Amino acid sequence: MSEAASIVATAKPRVSAKFRLQWEEAQQSWVLLYPEGMVKLNASAGEIMKRCDGSRSVDELVAELEQAFDTRGLHADVARFLDMARAQHWIEV
Repeated sequence: MSEAASIVATAKPRVSAKFRLQWEEAQQSWVLLYPEGMVKLNASAGEIMKRCDGSRSVDELVAELEQAFDTRGLHADVARFLDMARAQHWIEV
């Protein structure tokens, strides 16, 4: 699959081995740590990334988010974020 291709619903994204995802109390947010620095994630990105452990498909991840936040119609937004995260090498599929 090329970098430009959209992530498929059955893919099981996980945080890249190049990064460490952790809650940063001082920042009051989830962050991605890497040798050269840190990426501070907004609340939505943090909720998505903390579910990227390789055990859930994109569809399962979306369903879990929709249930957790009592909403529907998140698939397009989550897929768009995951495409960007993959382009930034934050996740692997």
